[in-house]
Amino acid sequence: MADFQTVAHVGDIPEGEGRAFHVNGKMVAVFLTNGEYSAINDLCPHMGASLASGYVEEGGVTCPWHAWRFCVKTGTWLDNPNSKTRTENYDVRVAGHEIQVLVPDPLATTAGAGEK
Repeated sequence: MADFQTVAHVGDIPEGEGRAFHVNGKMVAVFLTNGEYSAINDLCPHMGASLASGYVEEGGVTCPWHAWRFCVKTGTWLDNPNSKTRTENYDVRVAGHEIQVLVPDPLATTAGAGEK
């Protein structure tokens, strides 16, 4: 079972920006917007660019390669919110001065994939 993992400390991520971290086998983009931390899969589902290095504005991040925009909280594709295209989002908490992210164990998610 996965636990929250510390990825950074308060103050490490500037307001309106993101940073990428390796957490439980995934690259995770952690953003600070309006004083709140959020986390989504760092890899753009279109071509795999790092979303953490994208331009952050109004709760969304713009992929630096092809300008696809994703919500930094939900992972929804903002250019077509009705599409099934999205990226994973993860729970974030601040414990003391530590920013922590919860990424499910990849073995646990694939173990039940074929079960009904």
